[in-house]
Amino acid sequence: MTLFTRDPAVLVLEDGTRHTGHAYGARGTTLGEVVFSTGMTGYQETLTDPSYAGQIVLQTAPHIGNTGMNAEDPESRRIWVAGYIVRDPSRVVSNWRADTSLDEALVADGVVGISGIDTRAVTRHIRSAGSMRGGVFSGEAAGLDAEEQLRLVREAPQMAGLNLSAAVSVAAAEVTPATADRIGPLAVLDLGVKQSTVDNLAARGFDVHVLPQDVTIDDIRAIEPVGVFYSNGPGDPAASDDHVALLRGVLDEKLPFFGICFGNQLLGRALGFGTYKLPFGHRGINQPVLDRQTGRVEITAHNHGFAVDAPLDGVTDSPAGYGRVEVSHVGLNDDVVEGLRALDIPAFSVQYHPEAAAGPHDANYLFDRFRDLVLANLETTKNA
Repeated sequence: MTLFTRDPAVLVLEDGTRHTGHAYGARGTTLGEVVFSTGMTGYQETLTDPSYAGQIVLQTAPHIGNTGMNAEDPESRRIWVAGYIVRDPSRVVSNWRADTSLDEALVADGVVGISGIDTRAVTRHIRSAGSMRGGVFSGEAAGLDAEEQLRLVREAPQMAGLNLSAAVSVAAAEVTPATADRIGPLAVLDLGVKQSTVDNLAARGFDVHVLPQDVTIDDIRAIEPVGVFYSNGPGDPAASDDHVALLRGVLDEKLPFFGICFGNQLLGRALGFGTYKLPFGHRGINQPVLDRQTGRVEITAHNHGFAVDAPLDGVTDSPAGYGRVEVSHVGLNDDVVEGLRALDIPAFSVQYHPEAAAGPHDANYLFDRFRDLVLANLETTKNA
């Protein structure tokens, strides 16, 4: 199978919209929530981000695949997207680091894609109508009756209410030793963690213990952590009651906590706030966010379809009894909560990806902020 094999393919959305193009990657049928990512680079990091599990990702940048795929940049052990939509796939690979083409990597991981469609039109439609379920049909499936294809799409599960943590988490604990002056063990709940996140935490002096998503508070206590970290990940935070209960156990013990993306939503729930589904989400590496503590505007990497429902202005009391809380970061495109900071316990979170894989490095300081929080807590504990 090559890019010159012009097998037909069709993208079908749950509202009946159809787009006919060419098969790309594996042949067959795939179903999922159709979302768009606005990054103009970093498609390998996007594809291997576990947060995209269950989603058919459309790249708004028209030309994809020109740098191929390599063995150094993946963010996890495989490609996680349910399907892939591109307008103009590169016919050649033009990078000295490439080990294979993007098309070959999609085939190897069984990812069904489509190329040659008007991705701008699909993006504008989703921005207007909201993210929706869809399906990509290629190979023999492309010849299915249109009504049968639409039926399959409409029978696929909704992202709302879906818990996908078990599908992306490690099966057993994995430890990455600190690569800087050692602070101590850090418990990382793997809800879809990226390798760059682990590397950044290790570079701050933590022995990073990546733990399965079903661990208990006793499992966390067993490693005697200096702090706890909740990673990014796919699914609906409202369907993760066990992770919220575990986090409340962490907060009750006053362990320093840092959460990103899905971890931000779970901190919001643990503090007693609700979450809701965004119309079409934030995905890409060019999202402007205001850090209210510094007044700086950061360009940040996002991948989230849900958000925390918390008061934007002023300090509020945690509905769950964890003291005062403030919204620390706000998205400048739509005033979405992009960060939370607890004022009476050592806990904060952001809705975006400070590890910048792929993406700008404006938010990398957050790892330093967490290290400083842990060190301050250790000093307080020592002097108590």
